[in-house]
Amino acid sequence: MRESIAAARLGDLRRNANGSALLEFRFSADDPTFVGHFPGRPLLPGVYQLEITRFAAELALNSPVIVREIIKAKFSRPIIPAELIRVELKFSDEPPIVQVRAGFSVNGQPAGEILMHVAKNP
Repeated sequence: MRESIAAARLGDLRRNANGSALLEFRFSADDPTFVGHFPGRPLLPGVYQLEITRFAAELALNSPVIVREIIKAKFSRPIIPAELIRVELKFSDEPPIVQVRAGFSVNGQPAGEILMHVAKNP
C-alpha cells in the first residue's frame, strides 16, 4: 500500500501561508490499488485515503507517526483511476498528540475528509 501511495505522489509537499500543507496524488489505472475494488468500476479504497493521510502527515511533520485514533472518515465522492487528488492537511498540536485534518478534493469537488490523532514515533 505504502509503495503505491509513494508512486502516486506528484511533486513535493507545499506549505501554505495559513500553516496548512498540500500534496497531490494520481493513481494509474493499472495500480494494484484497484485490483478487486471493484471489477468494472475501480475506486480508490477508503483505507487508502486513511493511509494517504498518515503518509502526508509524516512528510509534513518530518517524522514517522503512529495513528492513535480515527475520529472521522467521510468519503464524499468516489475517486477513480487517473484523477488528480489534492490533499490539504491542517494540524493542531497538543503534545504528545497531533490532530490531523485532511481534506480530499478532485476537480475542485470535495471527495473526503479524514480527522485523526497521531503521535510522532521517533
